[in-house]
Amino acid sequence: MSDKKLAIIATKGTLDWAYPPFILASTAAALDYEVQIFFTFYGLQLLKKKLSLQVSPLGNPGMPMPMGMDKWFPVLGTAIPGMQSIMTMMMKNKMKAKGVATVAELRDLCNEAEVQMIACQMTVDLFDMQHNEFIDGIDYGGAATFFEFAGEADITLYI
Repeated sequence: MSDKKLAIIATKGTLDWAYPPFILASTAAALDYEVQIFFTFYGLQLLKKKLSLQVSPLGNPGMPMPMGMDKWFPVLGTAIPGMQSIMTMMMKNKMKAKGVATVAELRDLCNEAEVQMIACQMTVDLFDMQHNEFIDGIDYGGAATFFEFAGEADITLYI
């Protein structure tokens, strides 16, 4: 066991918010940190066997848009039906072209690096989710489980 610990709370379930917890966790594990990620509320989407993550440009003014759209395309236009799917496809294509690992690849890397991934059981129950919807190798627990680890962590991040 390492003497350095990183605790992460993952609460978001979109494509763009899936990357930070897995990138930070896998990097910390490579640097010999003991790492735990607590997935709660919408963050549980990141643990599902079937990932169907999307990116939403709506309400995300910091998102750089293709073709300079962030300069001329009205924010309201991002609410047009189908825009989320289009933006998700464009983001995935850009990531692939730049050689960015997929969320599933990063998640597998975390698994291989023995990052402990905990699904919030209260949220699983709240949303009527079933354990068989989630990938193998994860744990289930509540906030108290996370606090045991986070209370001794050198770094705790809320993402």
